[in-house]
Amino acid sequence: MKQVAELAGVHVSTVSRALNPATRSVVLPEAVARVLKAANKLGYRLDPVAASLRTGRSKLIGILIPQIATSVFTPILAGATGRLAAHGYFAIVGYVGTDCEAQLEFAHGLIARRVDGLILATVTRHDPLVSFCIEKGVPTVLVNRSEDQSRLSAVVSDEVLGAQLAVDHLVELGHVKIGHIAGPPDISTGYLRRRGFVQALASHGFDGNGAPCEVAPAYSREHGKEAACRLLGAHKDLTAIVAANDSLALGVYDALRELGLQCPRDLSVVGHNDMPLVDMVEPPLTTIRISHQEMGRQVADLLQQAINVREQPVHNVVLPPKLIVRGSTASPRKMSWRAAQFRRAP
Repeated sequence: MKQVAELAGVHVSTVSRALNPATRSVVLPEAVARVLKAANKLGYRLDPVAASLRTGRSKLIGILIPQIATSVFTPILAGATGRLAAHGYFAIVGYVGTDCEAQLEFAHGLIARRVDGLILATVTRHDPLVSFCIEKGVPTVLVNRSEDQSRLSAVVSDEVLGAQLAVDHLVELGHVKIGHIAGPPDISTGYLRRRGFVQALASHGFDGNGAPCEVAPAYSREHGKEAACRLLGAHKDLTAIVAANDSLALGVYDALRELGLQCPRDLSVVGHNDMPLVDMVEPPLTTIRISHQEMGRQVADLLQQAINVREQPVHNVVLPPKLIVRGSTASPRKMSWRAAQFRRAP
């Protein structure tokens, strides 16, 4: 470091600050440029282990994600890791599934490696992993999902409002026979979006509690198709379905193809999340957009605050969703799809 300082013509402390992303902003830009140029020429890099021994911080953050096979978490990770890097942190990402024991084991391993904090995208409404993190005293925040008790700070979307936007759109188009494919009820997104759907129908004078609904045990295309087949089999007069996420909505598309029906001619479909590429399916999916990348950035900021000031009140950041209208919704046909099927039959 002394050699870098001499070559750059600055004090050693300036080199330390300039090479640390968390303190670089306090150094004049031209001095930072000289330090980086000198460090690059000499092949110098900060020793993170030595820095950890000196500061008591590892600059490592653990992020637990339930699955990799969905693109919902990709923009969350992009936002979180980008902001963490700006704070001088490195992320360790673990895809831990839904098994509680596996999640606890992974979190225990991260804490044993002295991560400075954890971001959990895995929580259920009553989650033992949250209890574990609180007991261990490690700064932890939640993203995309929350607990009923709100024991830890979280960054989430306004799930109830998202469902309201979906129902409002369909009612404005003239739909009155609207069904719902709900997500897993033990996850806040599934529970709150279903509650929002019921409340939204009630706000328009419909029987929300009696509305057709099928619960999917997981957010997957396969479970969406199975739930849609059950829903359409039991309710022949449906003209629209609000799905709790885009994967479930794509499963509805599969069910419609199997039944010989077309979207939106026979049935309008609304998803939730606005996952990448859902604008490229046929028809392009009308959905509720969640700012997942912004969610990731804000949860990184929230964790930074929790690391710097340990005793903080729980703070929940709720981001507003947005309705994105595409080609999967239209006004309902005057004749139900079931009646139309019989008319088309030879």
